This record gives sequence, structure tokens and C-alpha cells, in this order.
Amino acid sequence: MSTEQIFDLGQCTVRELNQALHDFNGHRAGPHFRVRNAQGDHALAVGIAAPLSVDIEGHVGYYCAGMNQHATVTIHGNAGTGLAENIMSGVVRVKGNASQAAAATGRGGLVVIEGDAAARCGISMKGVDIVVQGSVGHMSGFMAQRGRLVVCGNAGAALGDSLYEAEIYVRGTVADLGADCIEKELTAAQIVALNTLLEQAGVSAKAADFKRFGSARQLYHFNIDHADAY
Repeated sequence: MSTEQIFDLGQCTVRELNQALHDFNGHRAGPHFRVRNAQGDHALAVGIAAPLSVDIEGHVGYYCAGMNQHATVTIHGNAGTGLAENIMSGVVRVKGNASQAAAATGRGGLVVIEGDAAARCGISMKGVDIVVQGSVGHMSGFMAQRGRLVVCGNAGAALGDSLYEAEIYVRGTVADLGADCIEKELTAAQIVALNTLLEQAGVSAKAADFKRFGSARQLYHFNIDHADAY
């Protein structure tokens, strides 16, 4: 078998590409896949469940690399809404910017955005690690439950609104914090762990330059005294 398979989306369909990727599902290694002429196509490389390597040349549309398991998917362009939604494991990297709801509901793995991410990055994340080298838009980390959202730039309004136990790290400025999100101490152990994550993501920033945000734990159970915060 060839060590690389090339799919030109100017000559084949997204369905054909995804079927070729799904043929390796079940933890079988396969060739390196190179996807050419992606021109905003939706749902590229979704549902992979094998340790494949996929390079996508061009911009992608909605839900690229959604439900990823084990694979390493690199997008050489920008990504539309829902990048790596519900990622379970593996690595998804965007060389450009990402639109809304990047890595929404992600349960594991690593998502690296080398540019900026729009609103609601990491919404309802459940264990995924997200590293954004640029800035994120409003409501990022909304209802995030587990995992880490690392922002090397600035964060928009309502950061971490209704946060549970996820951790948010921001190196730049924060427009304002959402309900029940507060700044917390950055411990020595967390600095070590964050430096490891930044190195894994290929980011040269230093963990000590970040601020840490987490849940104040006031909204876990309804309390009439906090009704205005809901």
C-alpha cells in the first residue's frame, strides 16, 4: 500500500473521502492522507476512529474533524463552525483561524488553533485540551465541565460563563468574566502541567505569564440568593 493517499476534492466527493478514512476505523493504522482543493467543504474527515494522519490543504467549512478518535488532522487554512466537535482523542490542528464553537463538547484529545477562535470556543467541553495561539470571542468556555482552555491572546466577554470544573488560562486581557467564573491562584504544579501542554501544542509561551480562571462553585445547585446570576 502506498504511504500516502491523495484525494483531490475537485475530482472526488466528500463522501468518498470520508468513506476511505472510515475504512480504517477500528484502530488500524493506514497511510498518510493528503486532501487537496478543500474550498470550504463541510464535514471533512469526520468520525475517524483510527490512528491516521490527515493533511487538508485549504479552508474547511462546518464540523471538520468532528468526533475524532486517534487521528491527527491538520488543516492548512481556516475552519468554519464546529471544528472538532465532540472530539474524543487524537489531535486536530488549524494553521489559521477557527469560527464559532470550536471543539464544542469535546471529551478528550488536543485541539490547537494557531490563529484566533470566534465565539463560544470550548462550549460545554468535557475533557478536551484546547490551545489557541491568538484570541477567543465571547462566551468561550460556556458551561465547560472538564478539560483546559488555553488562550495565548485575549478573551472576549462572558468568559467561562456557568463554568463547572474546567480550567481556563489567558495570557492577555479578559473583557469580562461570565456568571460564576473567577480568577484563581496559579500553583506551581499547574505551571508545570501548563508548560507541558504548551510544549505539546508547539507554543513557545511560558505558563507563568498566564492567569488562571475557574468556577466559584456558587451555581452548582439552585439557591434563591444567587437567582440573579442564572
